[in-house]
Amino acid sequence: MSNAPQTPEPGNHQPLSTDGWFDAGPKNAQLIYILYFLSVIVGLTSIVGVIMAYMNRGKAGGYVETHYTWLIRTFWIAVLFSLVGLILAFIGIGFLIMVAVFIWAIIRLIKGIQRLGRGEPIDDPQTWWI
Repeated sequence: MSNAPQTPEPGNHQPLSTDGWFDAGPKNAQLIYILYFLSVIVGLTSIVGVIMAYMNRGKAGGYVETHYTWLIRTFWIAVLFSLVGLILAFIGIGFLIMVAVFIWAIIRLIKGIQRLGRGEPIDDPQTWWI
């Protein structure tokens, strides 16, 4: 037997890390939550986050899957009601709707990142509520 390192066979590739920021799992979901929070300042980071959530949904398994669904739904519901608020801004009530959407989204993100940190699933990731 030689002590020379063996080269892997073609087609037998092992991932270098399965717990990275861009691999499906808790760290990736945490990164998406952070991107959503940053979108309050930057704006476009939530689009990057929802794309990442779509790319990794179905790959993580377990409780993290509920977080991907929660994040995707949070994005689309916020977009929908923000557009309604934008349209209704011309008659005055839209600004109140946009403030309500902002508060709703922040509460959902805080709830989600706390549960993710504790390793818990989202109870009902399909809900429109908080």
